[in-house]
Amino acid sequence: MSITLSFPLLAQAFVSGTMLGGVFALIAIGLTLIWGVMGIINFAHGEFLMIGMYIAYFLAAKTGLDPYLTILVTVPALFLIGAGIFRANIQPVLKDPVMNQILLTVGLMLVLQNLTLVLFTATPMSIDNPYNRTTFNVGPVVIPLSNLLGLVGSLVGVAILWWFLQYTDMGRAIRAASQNRDAATLMGIDVRRTYLVAFGIGSACVGLAASLMIPFYYVSPLVGSFLGLVAFVVVVLGGMGNVLGALVGGLVIGLSETMGAAILPGSLSRVLTFAIFILVLLFRPQGIFRRSQT
Repeated sequence: MSITLSFPLLAQAFVSGTMLGGVFALIAIGLTLIWGVMGIINFAHGEFLMIGMYIAYFLAAKTGLDPYLTILVTVPALFLIGAGIFRANIQPVLKDPVMNQILLTVGLMLVLQNLTLVLFTATPMSIDNPYNRTTFNVGPVVIPLSNLLGLVGSLVGVAILWWFLQYTDMGRAIRAASQNRDAATLMGIDVRRTYLVAFGIGSACVGLAASLMIPFYYVSPLVGSFLGLVAFVVVVLGGMGNVLGALVGGLVIGLSETMGAAILPGSLSRVLTFAIFILVLLFRPQGIFRRSQT
């Protein structure tokens, strides 16, 4: 096995990893918000992203809508889908043992995957768009416009979520409920409504990520399985329930994905990503940032 390294290759991998990591962070922040507020491990989070990507794909491919304008549909649609699923399925098991909650979300994941397979088959689909064909050259590095917009959009989305959690009444209620449900109730906070909104916002984050990804990423019924797994790695790496940690973790995993692909051959390309994951579990299981910042 030979490994050939060069500055242009590593520079390209670094820039591509940073852009990819921003999108990973946005996906993971929705998961870490749900995890940090309710303690729910939502294994169907990746499938919510997959639904958002299908919505964005059909809007862009069948109606000619600009892929980034699909944000106006995917974000509210995923908020409503998430809130509806929470009300119908998650809320009744909030006080149940953790294993019951895990089995419920795993079952939901399988239902959504197989329903999508029946409706759309397993064929991957993607859109042809001018954003993906437009590139910028910075020295030896090629920057696709679609990837750059994905990074910018992700950072803006993370900043808006952070501002919402810090400076709005509902954001403060979400943070209070995540720290102590009983104390929040005594302070007059409707915890059940707060949980509903938090789950909807966490789902809306993947709606935003779906529209940002659809110009340069494919969609298929199984795309959520991989991206959902990446989101879990990012959440564990950054610290459960920590928004800043999810951002940093997303960038680290994005860089590990592209650096691994650059320096390791073929199927070994993801060894670096999961090696980082294992090392974090062994030596710092609380993540990069210990304290929850939800």
